[in-house]
Amino acid sequence: MAEPILKVSGLYAGYDGIPVVFDASLEVMPGELVAIVGANGAGKSTIMRTICGLMHPLKGSVLFEGADISTLPANRTVKLGISYVPEGRRIFAKLSVEQNLALGAYAEDSKTEVKRRVEEILQIFPVLRERARQIGETLSGGEQQTLAIARGLMSRPKLLMLDEMSLGLMPTMVEKMMETVIGINKAGTTILLVEQMVQETLEIAHRGYVIQSGNIVQSGTGRELLDSPDVRKAYLGM
Repeated sequence: MAEPILKVSGLYAGYDGIPVVFDASLEVMPGELVAIVGANGAGKSTIMRTICGLMHPLKGSVLFEGADISTLPANRTVKLGISYVPEGRRIFAKLSVEQNLALGAYAEDSKTEVKRRVEEILQIFPVLRERARQIGETLSGGEQQTLAIARGLMSRPKLLMLDEMSLGLMPTMVEKMMETVIGINKAGTTILLVEQMVQETLEIAHRGYVIQSGNIVQSGTGRELLDSPDVRKAYLGM
């Protein structure tokens, strides 16, 4: 049986030594699209930041491809194959689309390889090819989010972590983003997705975890969670 690419065990994480995530455990298998869903402030982003090395666990462990990465900084986890796209579309506003993409491959020394990857990404995202020379801040919200995801792919991640990518987007753009995520996953990239938009996210996820007040309270396939009376009552207004 395949081993998880990511295994988080008994994780306590927080700020200034005070936990906001309590005893969280989750797994992501190679090739999966796994979601962590819950309300704003539930601890979803804290888990993501701890996995990628922007924060370190107060307790518990994070294993990536079987190796303990709990104490590694973010620049090391990128080199191992983890790419984190934070919430808020943090693109470089004053740089062009092409320059933003190139910075996503900062760990790659070969300029030829970086150019090749930029070209590859522009093929995947035609809208970015049309805007290749355009300055980041002049893009629409949806285009900026597409650019943030595309930049995350430039490091050729084994695990792509997407944090609240629907934030501030119109419903039609959210649908497009979800289609983009499905396409990236089908092309072979393992994805961990954090979202407040519970229904839309669980509809595309292979498996999911529900977090409330820092505790993972439920897990299962996307369909199982969508059919769960607790989830339907708490998040879907049913």
